[in-house]
Amino acid sequence: MKRFATQPGAPYPLGATWDGSGVNFALFSENAEHVELCIFDRPYGAQEIARIPIREQTDFVWHVYLPEARPGMLYGYRVYGPYRPEEGLRFNPHKLLLDPYAKAVTGPVHWSEAMFGYDPSADEADPATIDLRMSTLDSAPGMPKSVVVESAFSWGDDRRPAIPWHDTVIYELHVKGFTYLNPDLPEELRGTYAGLAHRETIRYLKSLGVTAVELMPVHFFVDDWHLLKRGLRNYWGYNTIGFFAPDPRYAAFGPESAVAEFKTMVRTLHQAGIEVILDVVYNHTAEGDHLGPTLSFRGIDNQAYYRLVPGEPRRYMDFTGTGNTFNMLHPRAIQLIMDSLRYWVTEMHVDGFRFDLASALARELYEVDRLSAFFEIIHQDPVISQVKLIAEPWDLGEGGYQVGNFPVGWAEWNGKYRDNVRRFWRGDAGQVGELGFRLTGSSDLYAHNGRRPYASINFVTCHDGFTLRDLVSYERKHNEANGEGNRDGTDANWSENFGVEGDTEEEGIIRARFQQMRNFIATLFVSQGVPMLLHGDEVARTQRGNNNAYCQDNEISWMPWQWDERQRSLLEWTRRLVALRKRNPVLRRRGFLQGRPAPNGEKDIAWLREDGRELTEADWADPERHVIGLWLSGAAADLVDREGRPITGETLVILLNASKKAVAFHLPTAPESRVWSLVLDSARPELHEGAATYRGGAVYPLAPRSLAILQHATERPA
Repeated sequence: MKRFATQPGAPYPLGATWDGSGVNFALFSENAEHVELCIFDRPYGAQEIARIPIREQTDFVWHVYLPEARPGMLYGYRVYGPYRPEEGLRFNPHKLLLDPYAKAVTGPVHWSEAMFGYDPSADEADPATIDLRMSTLDSAPGMPKSVVVESAFSWGDDRRPAIPWHDTVIYELHVKGFTYLNPDLPEELRGTYAGLAHRETIRYLKSLGVTAVELMPVHFFVDDWHLLKRGLRNYWGYNTIGFFAPDPRYAAFGPESAVAEFKTMVRTLHQAGIEVILDVVYNHTAEGDHLGPTLSFRGIDNQAYYRLVPGEPRRYMDFTGTGNTFNMLHPRAIQLIMDSLRYWVTEMHVDGFRFDLASALARELYEVDRLSAFFEIIHQDPVISQVKLIAEPWDLGEGGYQVGNFPVGWAEWNGKYRDNVRRFWRGDAGQVGELGFRLTGSSDLYAHNGRRPYASINFVTCHDGFTLRDLVSYERKHNEANGEGNRDGTDANWSENFGVEGDTEEEGIIRARFQQMRNFIATLFVSQGVPMLLHGDEVARTQRGNNNAYCQDNEISWMPWQWDERQRSLLEWTRRLVALRKRNPVLRRRGFLQGRPAPNGEKDIAWLREDGRELTEADWADPERHVIGLWLSGAAADLVDREGRPITGETLVILLNASKKAVAFHLPTAPESRVWSLVLDSARPELHEGAATYRGGAVYPLAPRSLAILQHATERPA
């Protein structure tokens, strides 16, 4: 083996740090007895060319400096210590381990029994045989390798767009799935960071009007062995093992270009005024339960990095449904997450994070603690506290559904918005009362602790569940392609199929489905809060009824780029709604509407019945009410210009009819010389803005299952 000169090095920073002369390696392990740094040949890391004993340890950090090391070096660790799973100790020097702080990783895992820390011949039904028999198979040949990186990158004049929350429109997308089929992209760029940064992709995003892309996980993740055996992959990526490294499978020009390509993508999106938000998975790792592989944390310091079951530390506490939960009670585990977040902000220039199963991060012991150490540290951090923070406010443990309970400074995926809007448009009884809150920013969830409407991330669909088209085409999930007997995925979809399950050629059903999709899109963009659109919903993307396509890296999940006339019409409808929101400040207020007079003397908001009068308490409580009107005064916008003058917009009336009957809706009285001008109608999408006008008090013909928006306009002389 090759010999390397060594120096003691330093315990900080953790990871592999190139200083221009050499590389410092630092690895935390509180319970290890000995650590070796392993160096591999380039370019593929097939051969281990050196093992370097790390003799220095400071505050449980093992460190060494290699003056001969350079960027591009491939490395990993072997960590020695007791293998006593019954005590929560799972050291095994036969397993090559990824550096938790690796900034780049070669991949993928080449699965074999060597990836597992126990003897593969052990009886899984007998814990004792697994606990007592360590595997002596060397995992290095099949393991990805950590890569030393050089952080230099020409950011030029890059600046974060810093879009205010109330002006934000989020587009949730998958790097590969969104770009892979786009014929306007060079073939070698499809499915990559570079493809997302391509001018044609940027042109599409700008034409749609979104201000932020929320990328599904791009941290280095693992394809589960059981999926590969079935010919599937972990497409979504919620199986992280590297919290600092962009996944190389999305690099167009090889694994070593992943960091530079990601930075170029961010810079290019910023130049277009588009923010980059990362969907991050810190609640668990790809190492799974006690029968899972040994890839990194398990072999470095199992007790420090994972929540172990009290009294039975061979097993893991599981609030995530993946087999393990990251140990937010240990200061080094918290440090790793905080260091990761800072790295992605300071070095990779991202604009925010969406935290997968965020309730799991807030668990102090068993209960979800809204003021846990994790949130306190984030709020005190001068870097992370200044970017967009979004919680998925639930996990799978008891008491894990925490919508509305996250602290000031956080926005939340509003699952209650999703469910109520779906149920209202499906025609379920008793939905109008809650709909009033959901359309106006969910003050019942967010106003009590000083938060604003933009704490509510409103969505009708997301990656997890039906697409918008499937929401109106299927009443049951169809996940057979996942190979799990259709048992996976939720059954609570609040969907309808309009008479036929799945695709149909019946013209009436197709028309009804597209009208319902227009209703959902319009509702989303006229609601107070922050709208989030799932990629492809604007062109009626289908997953053929699969509501859990996490393992479908194929056309089930990919964005279609060949559209028929109806799909193009839906795209144009979406663009109209985004544009309407952007030009009308009353649709993106910073504060909650109060039902009190606006500066012009009008009420800022009023709720209307079909006869034009305001809803009574009895109307709100009527379970059979499916029709509602909403008046929004243009003077109620709470934005100001640079000189501090109020910004006003047009007064709007929004009419929603979820019933199966047409409604003659009496429009409110308009001021002198003003009329109500049609903006759009989901039952008549071909009508352009201003195509019809109505005097105050006139009747508007509101079609069954439709939404219409009208605005004040100056009456034209006869």
